[in-house]
Order: sequence, then structure tokens, then C-alpha cells
Amino acid sequence: MAPDQDSAAGSLYRKVAADLREAITSGSFGDAGRLPAEGALAEQYGVSRGTVRQALALLRADGLVTSRRGTRRVVLGSARVQSFSELLSFTHWARSMGEEPGGRLESMVRRPADAAEREHLRLEPGTEVYAMLRLRTLSGTPVMVERTVYPPRVGELVAQLPPDAVSHTEPLREHGILFSDADHTIDVVGANADDARLLGCRRGSPLLREKRRTTDPTGTPVEWSQDRYLPGTVAFSIHNSLASSALSRHAREND
Repeated sequence: MAPDQDSAAGSLYRKVAADLREAITSGSFGDAGRLPAEGALAEQYGVSRGTVRQALALLRADGLVTSRRGTRRVVLGSARVQSFSELLSFTHWARSMGEEPGGRLESMVRRPADAAEREHLRLEPGTEVYAMLRLRTLSGTPVMVERTVYPPRVGELVAQLPPDAVSHTEPLREHGILFSDADHTIDVVGANADDARLLGCRRGSPLLREKRRTTDPTGTPVEWSQDRYLPGTVAFSIHNSLASSALSRHAREND
């Protein structure tokens, strides 16, 4: 293909992506709606399926759509905002947004804690932990892979729960295990084989990761978790106040 033809083809798939992006953001497909099949889109825009695939790849990179095996690409819609100003379980947060939370346990193993887990959970060398891998959904749509490590006293209780239990926090509360404080770290990681299989994304695709250590009212760690979200499915908000900073308190004391 001549250079000017290459340029035209590149411009064409970007125009298709721009048109679909506008339709998605305007709500034409609805939240978590399905896009038309590739063939239908190719006919609609008068382009080849290859051009449609390139356009969809751009939208996927922007976190606007996702694709899972056996289904057409799904519109992710607006990201659900989760605030760190209060500590809510995934289940409570989802229901507060009008979503139906879901969960499916993939694996639960008991094994010796590694060095990082011992540090986060304040465990002695040789202590065994319960490591859980779980898929989380919002209204039936996979959005997050949860990897949580529990200390023995908590893990023993979680291991007894049904594999499809929607909430772990609520039954743990009934046994006196309370989640009262958490430290969060947010970054981006590439999807590994398990992430790709469960979320329907490509291996290496960027995922939003929330690393979290949660403690009970006595300050004792009860979980160390690393949750990986599909782009565009969730956003985090943080409220800061000058009034709560150590510097402002010191200034007020000197006034």
C-alpha cells in the first residue's frame, strides 16, 4: 500500500473510534450494553473488519469497552466512584451505587506466608496464611480480581464460607472480626494469566491495582489484599483537609 493509502487507513479507524467514543459517552449503548458485532459495524461505517478491530482496540485502551470470550465487546460506561473517606466493603459499596455485587471463589490455599505478607500482617516466620483468589462482578459484569491473604484466625473462617458467597465481611463480623481501618496504595500493573482468563482481557493489559492492608479496632491486621480492576470500571476519590494535617494543628497551637 502506498504511503498516502497508509495514512488514509490510519485516519479511517481513528474516525470510527471517535464516532463510537461519542456514542458511548452519550449513552447510546447504555451502561454495560453490548456493541454491535464487528460485521455490523463494518457495514455501518463502510469499512473492513480490520479497520473496526483497530478502532475497538483504541476504545479498549481508553477503558471504554472490554471483550470477553464468547461475547461481543461490552460498553463499560461511566466508572463507579469509590471514596476512601469511609471504609466500605466491595459489597456495601456496590449496593450503595445501585449495582448488584457478585463473587466467585477461584482458589483458597493454605501455605507459609512470604516475607512481604509476614510484614504486612505482622506474623512470625513459619506462620501459615490463607491466600484467596476471587472474581468480583458488578451486575453480572466481571470488573475485578481479588487477591487477599488472611492471617490464620481470619482465614479459617473465610475457608468455611460457600464458594459463591457475595460478602466475606458480613459473616466475619458475625464472628467478631471487624474491619475498621485501612491503608491504600493505588498503581497500575499488567494483567497476568489469571487476570486475563477471569476478566477477559489480554495478558499484559493495564489494570488498576489497589493494595490494601486492613486492621481491626485494636490495630491488628486482618487482611492484606491486592485488587485488580479493569480500566473504566471504577474510580477512586480521596478527600483531604488542611484542618486534619499535622502542620495545621501545629500552626493553630502557636496562634
